[in-house]
Amino acid sequence: MQQGPDCVTKLTRPKSLTEMVAEEIRTRIIDGRIGLGAGLSENGLAAELGISKTPVREALMQLKQEGLVEVQPQRGTYVFRLAAEQVTMISELREILELAAIKASMARNHGDLVRRMTALCEGMRAAYEADDQLAYRKLDGEYHEAIVDLCGNAYIRAAYRQISFCIQALRSRLSTEAQLNKLSLADHREMLRLVKAKDGPALQRLLRAHINQTKQSYLEVLERLEVQRVAQAS
Repeated sequence: MQQGPDCVTKLTRPKSLTEMVAEEIRTRIIDGRIGLGAGLSENGLAAELGISKTPVREALMQLKQEGLVEVQPQRGTYVFRLAAEQVTMISELREILELAAIKASMARNHGDLVRRMTALCEGMRAAYEADDQLAYRKLDGEYHEAIVDLCGNAYIRAAYRQISFCIQALRSRLSTEAQLNKLSLADHREMLRLVKAKDGPALQRLLRAHINQTKQSYLEVLERLEVQRVAQAS
């Protein structure tokens, strides 16, 4: 009996070993289990994961393209370490992209944007009340990614992917502070209200202020991390 098109099962390509290794290392960097600037040993990772060095090497090259890993000739491979100037530049690009994306998303996919933001805000509230910092920062990232995903512009999405993992890694260093999460949740709720009201100018002002405040928090975190690094080295 021939099946109709609605009965066809779509197969999903399984992840390659390289993709799985990249995902594991990426997750460890983003959630803070591997520190900024930490050395990454191909031999050590291969032994820990029970695999050969080849997929580890390929995974590290993929993470290098994502900006999470730096390969220094004759020295080794390290997790990225952002200086204050780089944080400022990334935040400037983030502001440009997210402001353009929210305007386009409002115009092209307003209903979907409201639904996505509503669901994510509810999840963020639940995570905040449960003091689930891991879930909160994950949802925080998804909230901003939803704005970009729904903009209808593949070039904006591609540009945002170049910085999104670094932003996530920095965000994970912030979400351990309850007061910052409280302010973050309030901002995201207000953004949703403004999206529902279709108040573009006020939404743009709030999103710009939110990104700039986050930038300042990143800079403060990096300063603390540097003080800790110097103290541990002495």
